[in-house]
Amino acid sequence: MLVVNAGRQQTRPTVADISTDDFDQTMKTNVYALHWFVQAAVPHLPVGAAIVTTASVQGYDPSDNLLDYATTKAAIVAYTKGLAKQLIEKGIRANVVAPGPFWTVLQPSGGQPQETLETFGSKSHFGRPGQPVEIAPVYVLLASQEGSYITGEVYGVTGGAGVA
Repeated sequence: MLVVNAGRQQTRPTVADISTDDFDQTMKTNVYALHWFVQAAVPHLPVGAAIVTTASVQGYDPSDNLLDYATTKAAIVAYTKGLAKQLIEKGIRANVVAPGPFWTVLQPSGGQPQETLETFGSKSHFGRPGQPVEIAPVYVLLASQEGSYITGEVYGVTGGAGVA
């Protein structure tokens, strides 16, 4: 199996605030690296293997201050759905997990404006962000043989609501 869960997220208030370097780093971290990992792994994956990528609810419902990040997450969905169609002939499945909002190191390290950290995730039906342990079983399912009939799907894990 291959699980790709790398991400770069930096809040920027306007499109003018996203430098070429910022945009390039986000694309390279979130999209290029995923492609390079997949490209390197596929020749080594046997029949029955699984690839699980990580997108975000941002790919469907982008926040205005996460323009470059949201763009990459939409790209990951398209990439993985197309990849699933390519790899099914080899007996390899590919699926996407699209979390949001989850408390990760992305939030306090510049992924959210500092003034919103206290209320991050409050718009979910649970009134709080998810914790990594609450999403892990979705990855396990998609990577396991119990998910052997699942491919090309996007699993949203959002606490019942969209963006935080």
